[in-house]
Order: sequence, then C-alpha cells, then structure tokens
Amino acid sequence: MNLILVKGDKSIDRHHIMTIIIVIMIAEKRFEIIYPPIIKQHLRFIEPKYYAVIKESLEKQLQFQPDVETKNRKPLKRPVISGAKWELRFGPGNRFRAFYRIDNDKQQVLLLAIGEKLGSRLFIGGEEIII
Repeated sequence: MNLILVKGDKSIDRHHIMTIIIVIMIAEKRFEIIYPPIIKQHLRFIEPKYYAVIKESLEKQLQFQPDVETKNRKPLKRPVISGAKWELRFGPGNRFRAFYRIDNDKQQVLLLAIGEKLGSRLFIGGEEIII
C-alpha cells in the first residue's frame, strides 16, 4: 500500500484519494438542459443519423459548467438568435451549433436553437442565418 503524507502525521492511501476526487466531482453543480418545442423543428432539418451525437454532445458539454469558455463553447459578443448568449460547436468537423442561455438560479440551460454549419453558411430550421 502506498501512503501519502498529508499535514503532520495523518496519511491517506490512493483509494481514499479516489474517494475524495469522486465526492468533489459529484458535488459539482449539475444543470438541467431544457429542450423547448422549437428544437424539434430545428432537428427536422438535420439528418436523423446525427440525433444521438447531438444529444450526447449537448448532455456532455452543457450539464456541468455551461458558462465556462472552452475551445468549442464561447459566449456570444451579442445575442444573435432568440437572445442566446452562448454558442456550442460540436459533432463531426464541428458542423453543428447549439445556441443557449443559462439560468444559474434555476440551474438550467435553455436551448434556443440547433443548427448545421455547411461551409461558411449556418442553417437553423432549414433557413440560412446570418451571424
């Protein structure tokens, strides 16, 4: 057993460290993702073979710390679509975009639009959107 010395004569092993890490991760705030009816309309214009990738990506990227900027998640400089304040890029070749707003008080992420980027053009609900 490998022991790690922690402050004075107290020591913990690797198992206890993993327990501490897991407890810290569980304590992290989890956000509920809200899919309003408009999202179904947007998805109708995306090939169904991508639905699982879309749902998995949204759940993975937005449940924890949806307001932390990353390589593919950025705050918008100005609200573009339905008052969205954030954009998430995901999927094969980052071809999909999700636009959302965060309600920290309710621990919710409200999806406002899901679109597909084809070349330099963004389509939401079958319509080209100029950003």
